Amino acid sequence: MSITEWEIKGPEFANCNCAYGCPCQFNALPTDGTCRALGIVRIDEGHYGDIRLDGLHAGFLIDFPGAIHEGNGTHQVIVDQRASPEQRQALINIIRGEDTAEMATHFYVYAAMSTNHLEPLVAPIEFEIDIEARTARVKVGEVIEASCEPIRNPVTGDQHRARIDLPDGFEYTLAEMGSGSTEARGELPLSLKDSYGQLANIHLSHAGIVR
Repeated sequence: MSITEWEIKGPEFANCNCAYGCPCQFNALPTDGTCRALGIVRIDEGHYGDIRLDGLHAGFLIDFPGAIHEGNGTHQVIVDQRASPEQRQALINIIRGEDTAEMATHFYVYAAMSTNHLEPLVAPIEFEIDIEARTARVKVGEVIEASCEPIRNPVTGDQHRARIDLPDGFEYTLAEMGSGSTEARGELPLSLKDSYGQLANIHLSHAGIVR
């Protein structure tokens, strides 16, 4: 079966319920045995077939009762309200892992492991990110607010810098670690405070990560 080729490139912020470092990045079980997360990407350059996606935002909310590979998750796509109907459908397809090689992106994995797919959340998206400074701010309509700041030394309060380098990763190659917080009040509620925050430039296509 033929697929529509796509490619996106831009900065991404993700915040999950795990402790700093996120055991999932090391093929270990999540900190408390469950996985709940928000992810937002700004597409600086991108296309889905002939449809340009430059300048748009998209993302997801996920909630898994156990580790992601155990399935039974709830998944919701987040789509930029500024997108045209064609762009909106393109973003939904990408975040739901459609038109993507099997297990080639984190988008595919989260969607494939979910049994409950909520209607997409279409809303204005504000997204500011400085990967080097480990800071981010997200606002999705009146439904989601999220932020990231540098991890602090619990004794001195000094900034602590750490990275995760995944030469064969399927989401990113290098990510800065931060302290993330999220409040989501919609169909998929999420409340995180000072947990795993990830800031990275991503470059993905229908075939997986572009290196």
